[in-house]
Amino acid sequence: MSQQHFREVSPEAPELQPILAGLFGEYAARYGDYFTSQKEVELTEWYLPPHGLFIVLERDGEIIAMGAYKPYDEQTAELKRIWTRRDLRRQGLALVMVKELERRALRAGYQRLFLTTGFRQPEAVRLYTGHGYQPQCDISGDLERYGQPPHDGRLRFFKVIDVQSVAQAS
Repeated sequence: MSQQHFREVSPEAPELQPILAGLFGEYAARYGDYFTSQKEVELTEWYLPPHGLFIVLERDGEIIAMGAYKPYDEQTAELKRIWTRRDLRRQGLALVMVKELERRALRAGYQRLFLTTGFRQPEAVRLYTGHGYQPQCDISGDLERYGQPPHDGRLRFFKVIDVQSVAQAS
């Protein structure tokens, strides 16, 4: 039987670099250079405990999913870099990752979660809304409209977390 476990990593860990490159390559394939001018500057220390976290899900020694959070404000963590290996998608691994990030963010003292996804990621929209994340925009209809001015292409979501909500989600 396969063994699966979470492991904390540095966002600069060598084994993570090809996965991050693949994630950004996937974004480029979906969006071209759409987000290039809006590229965020991210500091490694944002993802380090006690305020941030970067984890991978491993199965039999291979990374099959990853995710992270960083501080958004004093009560809110921002989920980032949620990814599942392409050949293992549609098996619930992204939800497993989101639940683990929620659990750990709550343990770190956060009360809310914030995240963004792009307007060309309907599978992510379904994942987040199906797990209690509240969209901050109208997600009915064609999401491509959020790729046009005055929008910036990002769909924003919030979720309040507490011990009961995290326990129910598990």
